Amino acid sequence: MKLDATQRAVLLRDPAGWIACGFGSGLSPIAPGTAGSLAALLPWVALRELSWPGYLAVIMLAFALGVWACARVVDKLRIEDPGFVVWDEFVGQWIALMPLLWVPFRWWLLAAGFALFRLFDIVKPWPVSWADRRVKGGFGVMLDDVLAGIYAAIVVVVLTYFMG
Repeated sequence: MKLDATQRAVLLRDPAGWIACGFGSGLSPIAPGTAGSLAALLPWVALRELSWPGYLAVIMLAFALGVWACARVVDKLRIEDPGFVVWDEFVGQWIALMPLLWVPFRWWLLAAGFALFRLFDIVKPWPVSWADRRVKGGFGVMLDDVLAGIYAAIVVVVLTYFMG
């Protein structure tokens, strides 16, 4: 969905808008969800240095921040789960990459985690599809991507087990 000038001004006038649109990455004219997931890799480089409890705490705080920011954007613009809102992709991507905290870094695992998250976010297997259709507001915007991230993380764990 393309924003008109008034909607863009409303979005970028509010700190919640900046957060919800992934600091501008969600405003990409092509594949904003993928652009948001790519942008999420930048802070992930720093996040991967945390202990797993610290990483989990950041994810929980980012989720809560996302519920707030996405709810504000949905309420202000009256658009349910707009494509330019990509903070949910940030959190989902970080969840998908969480297993990389426990294994030596491998580029192919990073690429697999990224691709698997995008796949599950787009295809939306159950319960991702259920959450996408049934849960509304800021919590709903965030929940389906969290579930997609969990699916991707599970597959990344399986990959690391079988492919070492």
